[in-house]
Amino acid sequence: MDNKEKDDKYFGRGNQALDLEVTRAKGSYIYAANGKKYIDFLGGAGVGNLGWGVEEIEEAIRKKDRPAYVYPNFYYRGWSELAEVLAKLAPGKLQKSYRMTGGSEAVDAALEMATMYTGREKILSIEGSYHGNTMGALSIGATKKKKGFPKLLEGFEKLELPLNSEKLERVKKLLSTKEFAAVIMEPVIINLGVVVPEKEFMAGLNKICKDTGTLLIMDEAITGFGRTGKMFASEHFDIEPDILGMAKAITAGHAGMGAVITTSEIDRQLSGKIGLYSSYGWHPVAVDASLAALHYLEKNQKRLFENIEQLAETFKNGISEVNFRKEPEVRIKGAAIGVEVYDEDYASNIKQKALEKGLLINTEGSSLLFLPNFQMPQKTALEGLNLLKSCT
Repeated sequence: MDNKEKDDKYFGRGNQALDLEVTRAKGSYIYAANGKKYIDFLGGAGVGNLGWGVEEIEEAIRKKDRPAYVYPNFYYRGWSELAEVLAKLAPGKLQKSYRMTGGSEAVDAALEMATMYTGREKILSIEGSYHGNTMGALSIGATKKKKGFPKLLEGFEKLELPLNSEKLERVKKLLSTKEFAAVIMEPVIINLGVVVPEKEFMAGLNKICKDTGTLLIMDEAITGFGRTGKMFASEHFDIEPDILGMAKAITAGHAGMGAVITTSEIDRQLSGKIGLYSSYGWHPVAVDASLAALHYLEKNQKRLFENIEQLAETFKNGISEVNFRKEPEVRIKGAAIGVEVYDEDYASNIKQKALEKGLLINTEGSSLLFLPNFQMPQKTALEGLNLLKSCT
């Protein structure tokens, strides 16, 4: 029985596997069991912001002088060190971090915080969005459910795209009821193909939330740690999140981890009352990986962010030379690139052809999605874009 047969017999999947068995990953490349090399525009769906196999992070994981495990109710130096780094990097007045294992858990924790702090039950989110696979995260995501999916949680309202100044009247009408605990969204909506809200909308949303006592939650599981050309995408807008969720690039893909960070004011009311126990949140190995990844990001920020700007320009120019069936809408924010091709089957067909030619990309509905790592050489980006030209 080969590995694919074993996978089919024993391994559960929510999505169909791509025809690629990975044996190694280094830099901007993924290597298959058959020896084929792939240019990675997928980036682990936002996990691999620094590229694969960063030696400083690998060395931190290999070190031996740490406990195998720390019970959540003990003190551990690594937790306070990482929380201090996150407070330094996070926007606004965000200061107190809670340990999570990933993005879905962070979203559910943020919702729990908001409802406990405000005493309200309703949540406003963006229609069509994706925030994870727990019942809470699915409930604030797309209204359209999978066939046979159980009833989701109630008390959620959805705001339709586009997110412009005209939508503020509806936001004000809803939030003025003071029934809503929070608004939750990605500040740049990667999971809808890199949708960038208007600055007027975000500033207005921030003001309405503050005026009505509604908390503003930013889900930065993908957009955090440099993806959009800022340390956090919230920094592109005139807003101050009350709660922010992190995951994915918090360890640059070298270990599983998530976090939720809030203000000291909110934490003072919730501390000791909220049940955010996590057996494996911030495991010592993951903490060392995260500290190494974030220190690397800080130390090399100028170089990395300059390369992000160059990558954005390279992708903009390269995509303009691709002969799509019809003129696409190209949405670029830093190293997050969405290309709307207006047909889901066509997008999926391009993704499959790219895989066959040695290029890894993703799709979100009828959009192509590229999330290259921040250290990708311009030459590698151009090679990938040239492969893309032959897939349309």
